Amino acid sequence: MKQAADVRPEPTFARKAAIATGRAADHAGAVRVAPIPDFDLDRTIFSTLEGAAARFVMKTRVGKEAHWDEAAGKAVQAQYDRATADLQLPAVDPALLRFMVEHCDFDVEHADGSFLDHLYFCFEYSALHFPGHSPLVMLLHSILGTGTNTFAMTADKIPALQPLMTPFEWTHVEAFPSILRLLYDEPLRAELWANLSRLSSLRSIAFHRVIDNAPVTLSADDLWIQLDYQLIHLVDFLPVANWALHANDTAFILFRDLYELLGRAGKRSAKIDYTPATGPRTRQREDQDLGAWLTTLIPVGVSAKMAARSVQRFSARIGHSLAYELTWA
Repeated sequence: MKQAADVRPEPTFARKAAIATGRAADHAGAVRVAPIPDFDLDRTIFSTLEGAAARFVMKTRVGKEAHWDEAAGKAVQAQYDRATADLQLPAVDPALLRFMVEHCDFDVEHADGSFLDHLYFCFEYSALHFPGHSPLVMLLHSILGTGTNTFAMTADKIPALQPLMTPFEWTHVEAFPSILRLLYDEPLRAELWANLSRLSSLRSIAFHRVIDNAPVTLSADDLWIQLDYQLIHLVDFLPVANWALHANDTAFILFRDLYELLGRAGKRSAKIDYTPATGPRTRQREDQDLGAWLTTLIPVGVSAKMAARSVQRFSARIGHSLAYELTWA
């Protein structure tokens, strides 16, 4: 679908529900989930994924859509209208919008709609539920690259982009793609968990920028803010329904671990309410063929390792180093 980067798209009901409530929710019972007819993975940000098995698993996870019951949709719309009635989204610099329109390519589908749909969801969610920090970061969080080696712009345009935002915004925009990969590549999360009792002594993290492998350093304070931005981003990748069945979805695995980590560390500042799935692995009103059902049986640990290896391969292809260093007091 063709969209202009300066036009805010209408959110889906799932996105409206998240924005209205500040909550990640399992909508089982309110929706029927079905495969998207003639879904083409090569029209998504996962087009660069290699290997028949990996592509099949990803296709079953993202190539589906939720059909909302009329009453449930109306209820979500009413919630959204109430929550956003007095919300004034921050104005975006016209020069920045021109840059996005004239110098960037966002014409690629996301897991649900277009990539711009995702960016604007993150922007609106942040404005409402992470008000202490600029939501513009979330409108631009993947402008320097996604986790799958798709790039909205080239590195030579960085000098033109950077002055169009504040130093704080630039710090988090350039860091976002790298931190996302480091989170999927497990060692960073493992080290933070292992040092949970002394996280107050963390001073900084050094790593490499995805788009050109340039060295970047974040202070500890900025790292915690960045991880809140990452958590908001992940809300948009969660299964719309049947969470117990889809516990091995890689974005869901990362969301759960990061949510708990930030909570245990006392560093979760964005409003994201979440209640873990309980009960059996039921499939409520979700159409699946045998192959799609079999992918839900992959153990969570195996799925996480597959995601880590995938990120390692993506970074290796573009000469991006996943090395990082935490500095402690």
